Amino acid sequence: MQSLTNRVKPVDRKPMTFLEKIYLWEIAKGMMITIKHFFRKKPTIKYPEQTREFSSVFRGLHILNRDEQGRERCTACGLCAVACPAEAITMEAAERKKGEEHLYREEKYAARYEINMLRCIFCGLCEEACPKDAIYLSQTFTPSNLTRAQFIYKKDDLLIPDPNKDPELYAKALGDRKKS
Repeated sequence: MQSLTNRVKPVDRKPMTFLEKIYLWEIAKGMMITIKHFFRKKPTIKYPEQTREFSSVFRGLHILNRDEQGRERCTACGLCAVACPAEAITMEAAERKKGEEHLYREEKYAARYEINMLRCIFCGLCEEACPKDAIYLSQTFTPSNLTRAQFIYKKDDLLIPDPNKDPELYAKALGDRKKS
């Protein structure tokens, strides 16, 4: 029977030599590879002192953005939740009350906003779907936690610091993103 790809290689069935029978030559070749790798530069990064350089398109922890006055940008339109293929985003909308104009940008805001990081696949579709640039994926790793409940990030965990109260933390959380 003829193969379909013509990539078949005939197997050599000649008898093994004495060195091949006792595997001494193969052990020596393996040791040479080990010794060669022993003197190479280590790929290990000493974490607290050094940090790894990531690509500019690295997707990390989700951030809920604010505008320059410190008001939340999210209008609870739900497009991020609809766009999420893993259905990791849950939100509830509420109407802004009189006197809360300094807290929320629009009349509608997200009263409850949660992201289940165990379900999130970091695809970035929530970021692309948002018309108000209210959510983005930062350059920060998602920290490890001990329980499943700690992986459900609530609105308070995701909100960027207020630029009026804490400008240094706001600039750090904003990172390389343009202020828009």
